[in-house]
Amino acid sequence: MAVSRLPPAALSLKQRQKVLGVYRDLLRSIRKIPIESDRRYLRDWAREEFKRNKSETDQDVIRMMITQAHNHLEDLRRSLALAGC
Repeated sequence: MAVSRLPPAALSLKQRQKVLGVYRDLLRSIRKIPIESDRRYLRDWAREEFKRNKSETDQDVIRMMITQAHNHLEDLRRSLALAGC
Protein backbone atom coordinates (compact mmCIF):
# COMPACT_ATOMS: atom_id res chain seq x y z
CA MET A 1 0.00 0.00 0.00
CA ALA A 2 1.37 3.41 -0.93
CA VAL A 3 1.94 5.86 1.88
CA SER A 4 0.64 9.37 1.32
CA ARG A 5 3.27 12.07 1.21
CA LEU A 6 0.78 14.67 2.32
CA PRO A 7 1.14 16.06 5.82
CA PRO A 8 -1.42 14.72 8.32
CA ALA A 9 -3.37 18.01 8.30
CA ALA A 10 -3.81 17.79 4.52
CA LEU A 11 -5.00 14.21 4.76
CA SER A 12 -7.61 15.18 7.33
CA LEU A 13 -8.67 18.08 5.06
CA LYS A 14 -9.12 15.57 2.24
CA GLN A 15 -11.23 13.36 4.51
CA ARG A 16 -13.22 16.38 5.64
CA GLN A 17 -14.01 17.16 2.01
CA LYS A 18 -15.14 13.57 1.47
CA VAL A 19 -17.37 13.67 4.55
CA LEU A 20 -18.95 16.97 3.54
CA GLY A 21 -19.44 15.71 0.00
CA VAL A 22 -21.23 12.54 1.03
CA TYR A 23 -23.31 14.55 3.55
CA ARG A 24 -24.42 16.98 0.82
CA ASP A 25 -25.18 14.13 -1.58
CA LEU A 26 -27.19 12.35 1.09
CA LEU A 27 -29.25 15.46 1.84
CA ARG A 28 -29.82 16.08 -1.89
CA SER A 29 -31.09 12.53 -2.32
CA ILE A 30 -33.30 12.80 0.75
CA ARG A 31 -34.98 15.87 -0.81
CA LYS A 32 -36.30 13.61 -3.58
CA ILE A 33 -38.36 11.51 -1.16
CA PRO A 34 -42.01 12.29 -1.89
CA ILE A 35 -43.48 11.78 1.59
CA GLU A 36 -42.73 14.75 3.87
CA SER A 37 -42.67 12.75 7.13
CA ASP A 38 -40.20 10.22 5.68
CA ARG A 39 -38.08 13.02 4.26
CA ARG A 40 -37.98 14.81 7.63
CA TYR A 41 -37.16 11.57 9.49
CA LEU A 42 -34.24 10.71 7.20
CA ARG A 43 -32.93 14.29 7.17
CA ASP A 44 -32.95 14.38 10.98
CA TRP A 45 -31.33 10.94 11.13
CA ALA A 46 -28.52 11.98 8.76
CA ARG A 47 -27.86 15.22 10.63
CA GLU A 48 -27.78 13.45 13.99
CA GLU A 49 -25.41 10.72 12.75
CA PHE A 50 -22.97 13.23 11.31
CA LYS A 51 -23.14 15.43 14.43
CA ARG A 52 -22.67 12.45 16.73
CA ASN A 53 -19.48 11.42 14.94
CA LYS A 54 -18.13 14.93 14.40
CA SER A 55 -15.36 14.62 16.99
CA GLU A 56 -13.99 11.27 15.76
CA THR A 57 -10.21 11.41 15.22
CA ASP A 58 -9.26 7.80 14.44
CA GLN A 59 -8.46 7.77 10.70
CA ASP A 60 -9.53 4.14 10.24
CA VAL A 61 -12.87 4.76 11.94
CA ILE A 62 -13.43 7.85 9.79
CA ARG A 63 -12.72 5.87 6.61
CA MET A 64 -15.13 3.16 7.76
CA MET A 65 -17.86 5.73 8.45
CA ILE A 66 -17.33 7.36 5.03
CA THR A 67 -17.76 3.94 3.42
CA GLN A 68 -20.92 3.29 5.43
CA ALA A 69 -22.31 6.69 4.44
CA HIS A 70 -21.63 5.91 0.76
CA ASN A 71 -23.42 2.58 1.18
CA HIS A 72 -26.44 4.29 2.74
CA LEU A 73 -26.44 6.84 -0.07
CA GLU A 74 -26.36 4.14 -2.76
CA ASP A 75 -29.18 2.22 -1.01
CA LEU A 76 -31.27 5.39 -0.89
CA ARG A 77 -30.60 6.14 -4.56
CA ARG A 78 -31.56 2.59 -5.57
CA SER A 79 -34.77 2.80 -3.52
CA LEU A 80 -35.65 6.13 -5.11
CA ALA A 81 -34.97 4.75 -8.59
CA LEU A 82 -37.20 1.74 -7.93
CA ALA A 83 -39.94 4.05 -6.66
CA GLY A 84 -39.63 6.19 -9.77
CA CYS A 85 -38.60 9.35 -7.92
